[in-house]
Amino acid sequence: MTDNSTAIQVRDLAKSFGGTPALQGVSLDVEHGELFGIIGPDGAGKTTLFRILVTVLLADSGSASLNGLDVVKDYRTIRNMVGYMPGRFSLYPDLTVRENLEFFASVFGTTVEEQYDAIAPIYSQIEPFNNRRAGALSGGMKQKLALSCALVHQPEILILDEPTTGVDAVSRAEFWDILAEFRATGITTLVSTPYMDEAARCDRVALMQNGQFLGHADTPESVAASFRWKLVRVQASGDRARFLADTRALSASYRAEVFGEWIHVTIAADSPADAASDVQQALRDRGWADARAEPVQPSIEDVFMDLMGTDTYATT
Repeated sequence: MTDNSTAIQVRDLAKSFGGTPALQGVSLDVEHGELFGIIGPDGAGKTTLFRILVTVLLADSGSASLNGLDVVKDYRTIRNMVGYMPGRFSLYPDLTVRENLEFFASVFGTTVEEQYDAIAPIYSQIEPFNNRRAGALSGGMKQKLALSCALVHQPEILILDEPTTGVDAVSRAEFWDILAEFRATGITTLVSTPYMDEAARCDRVALMQNGQFLGHADTPESVAASFRWKLVRVQASGDRARFLADTRALSASYRAEVFGEWIHVTIAADSPADAASDVQQALRDRGWADARAEPVQPSIEDVFMDLMGTDTYATT
């Protein structure tokens, strides 16, 4: 039974390919006007979920609806209601910017002129390159063209599959500024991303691995606050591989992972408050004379790494 009180509703969705499960009974609710992010590595099941939602792939079991419409029975209506950006650049590389836009507009029975105001915030940035072939665009410009094509029919829901992968940092930030503007207009956006800084800009996020959601969807702040251990970051000069191995060998550490120039060490929740000084002293006792350790606030990535190491899964 579908429910139009939420923009996207998924219940117990499962899909396998050749006996290999891609989705394992996932459930999800995305509210109207929400910017919802799904975080997960390659192979987590994000693309499979998105392809089912945009009606280009059938699930083995379970159900999904968009604005109360079933993705199987109402697929024609849903295709006119959704704007979709797949993970790979999928426009026509031999057509120009303008030709791609005109083609996608014609598919939905409209024109670029009729929809110009709707796509102007993005299209105006690439309009000077109207006569350039899409295949000759930079990564950031390709991204903006793809989003313009996804918006040309004024969709109610946007589904974006890792839209900024391989794009420079400035273009990524600009893209997310645009998504924030869409949210202000009431467009519902479901987006997957491997970047934790992007996840922090979502209203809610869900962590995905092996075709399942880890824990429950929540605000980025609440997800980070759910970290169940004490967290210390450590650093020392010298052979980083050996330093990581020595850190992982500490009896107090639950897990040690590389985070940029630091190593994050999770410490059992009932450890003393001065865990950082204990870890620092333990590393110095192992010969790392300049080892530094200090408490650090956990991030979404810390939570994700922790949950990936457990066998407990739950739906959102």
